[in-house]
Amino acid sequence: MRITCPCCGARDSREFEYLGSAKLLERPEGDADTDFHDYVYLRENPTGENAELWQHVLGCSAWLHVLRNVTTHEILDVKLASDVREGKV
Repeated sequence: MRITCPCCGARDSREFEYLGSAKLLERPEGDADTDFHDYVYLRENPTGENAELWQHVLGCSAWLHVLRNVTTHEILDVKLASDVREGKV
């Protein structure tokens, strides 16, 4: 599997580390214990397209928002996670 880093170009997936669901970019506001509990501990196990966070650990160290089909491992889209979080893309 190859991931195209927006900073470094196409690289082998062994240069990256999977960090979890992109849901982690949507941290709940306030002090609601149940919302924070769900944010930290509850995870979905989707099939098909899934938004994920990856880090280019053996390259530029960028955090990436990767849209990937978890069934076929096809990479559909890659953006910098900071751009997605700030709503730039």
